[in-house]
Amino acid sequence: MYSLTYKVTTSTCDSEGKLKLYSALQMMQDCSEMWIDSEPEVKDYFLQQNMAQLLATRQVEIIRVPDYKEELTVTTSVYGMKPMFGFRNTFIYDAQGNPCYKTWSMGAFADKVAGKLKRVDDATIQSMKLEPQLEMNYKDRRIILPKGRSSESHPSLLEDGQVATELDKVKTEGEVLNPIKVLRADIDYNKHLNNANYVRMAMELLPEDFVVNGLRVEYRVAAKLGDSLTPTIYKTADGIIVSLSIGSEVSAIIEFT
Repeated sequence: MYSLTYKVTTSTCDSEGKLKLYSALQMMQDCSEMWIDSEPEVKDYFLQQNMAQLLATRQVEIIRVPDYKEELTVTTSVYGMKPMFGFRNTFIYDAQGNPCYKTWSMGAFADKVAGKLKRVDDATIQSMKLEPQLEMNYKDRRIILPKGRSSESHPSLLEDGQVATELDKVKTEGEVLNPIKVLRADIDYNKHLNNANYVRMAMELLPEDFVVNGLRVEYRVAAKLGDSLTPTIYKTADGIIVSLSIGSEVSAIIEFT
């Protein structure tokens, strides 16, 4: 397990003095990335193999939104690891030790140069310290768009690490909005659109009175500097789904409940 401490500051608050979901996601992401320092064998292996761990999916349960100046602790722990995928919990706790955010995520291991999935060897997997899977309401990692009259082909990561093409039914009545340009400030050190920024962009499209209690994100094709993401919004019985596409390819799907 790895942990970081934070304080809710002015730059992380919204207009009501509450922690922004975008800021909470950044805290989770930072803690998850720093975790590798607690596993020296895994860290050395990734450096030698020129590999990176890329977020493939994340689910967030919002228990309580912290207020300005609250002290927070973010913890992350890996509860499962396969040759091409890892599974972790990342929770944010308040000063009393009560969870404010519960999350689980799946990461994919990739070759930095080739940009393709790459296997981790058995010895490195065996060196990993796995923690118990924490209690939360686990949902499926795949987000299914509302069914309609047409279909669209897109690539998808499968559990065995292969890249496949599936036909997902896409609702033609989804509302298509103006494209969003990926700017320099949106890019992280992996030269991709930072994971939290997909959510930030999608949240700007929600109704002003929409209160987010839960979140799922499925990352498919990484957006890069200069790309234009075209949003399509679908209203469901449980909330709103925002699909962000680069041309005909779905880059990410974000489900807000």
